[in-house]
Amino acid sequence: MLKRPIRALALSILLPVLAGAPALADSIDTTPAKILFGDVKTPIPLEARSIGSYAKGCLAGAVALPVNGPDWQAMRLSRNRNWGTPELIAFTEKLAHDAKRQDGWPGLLVGDMGQPRGGPARTGHASHQIGLDVDLWLTPMPSRLLSRDERETMAATSMVNEKARMIDRSVWTQGQVRLIRRAALDPRVARIFVNPAIKKALCEDTRGDRGWLNKVRPWWGHTYHFHVRLDCPPHMASCVPQKAPPPGDGCGAELDAWLQPPKPPKTPTKPTKPAVKPRPMLLADLPAACRQVLIGAPPGMTPEPSAAAAPMAYDAPPADIENPTDEPPVTGTLH
Repeated sequence: MLKRPIRALALSILLPVLAGAPALADSIDTTPAKILFGDVKTPIPLEARSIGSYAKGCLAGAVALPVNGPDWQAMRLSRNRNWGTPELIAFTEKLAHDAKRQDGWPGLLVGDMGQPRGGPARTGHASHQIGLDVDLWLTPMPSRLLSRDERETMAATSMVNEKARMIDRSVWTQGQVRLIRRAALDPRVARIFVNPAIKKALCEDTRGDRGWLNKVRPWWGHTYHFHVRLDCPPHMASCVPQKAPPPGDGCGAELDAWLQPPKPPKTPTKPTKPAVKPRPMLLADLPAACRQVLIGAPPGMTPEPSAAAAPMAYDAPPADIENPTDEPPVTGTLH
């Protein structure tokens, strides 16, 4: 371990790699991790590896998805979230290629992947931290190249009547069914998160083989995109996998519980305590190797870690429903 004076000197030398970030030598252990990682503009040139779990980790050796491809266009470029592991980039490019040539899908509009060094994001996600998650729009790609301004302002098409908790059949087609099915059939995929109404439509519209539906899990938000999560690559011991989903196609009572009308709030019988806002995740909450990824410290000069703190708390889904544990309910248009 480095003594404190040496540690402070090392930090003062190494922290400028946080492009666009202020000098944080005195506050790196108290600044929210989402600020630290959100301010980094470039990846760290190390061997590519996912470190930690989908909602508590970071990414070394990230690769950028080109913003324009023959079968895709990246959206919301100002966020700088088109980074991932080589495996995620390869998966996205192959899905775009195969869906266009074999299924007639016009092309992928690619939403958020991860940040240049992974880690927590300032807005929009609890997961997407280790370069194995990607949001794919359910809006077909236009036949022309979108301008940078259009990629920032173009609205995605929601597939769901949220008030009725039902699919909108005026925009939902077999094209979306084939696209999600193709993604789910890829053996690298661990999970696909969709709105419960979309899961219901997939259950109703699928004939024949239904095994792929097991990977498609309901979660709030996700009305205009689907969230694909890859398994940890076999060679990445630093990556913490998610347990396999429960058996079955997930189309029965488990799904119906998500689609029930919300219960009216209970009238409090006594004064309620104000909700305590959970503290933000700190660098010390992430795996120790994320300090090196963030700061760029060479081997043997990793700064002394702080004491671990309690993990960040997240909202829970309805009772008795599988909790993905790393993707809290999302509303709005942050994806």
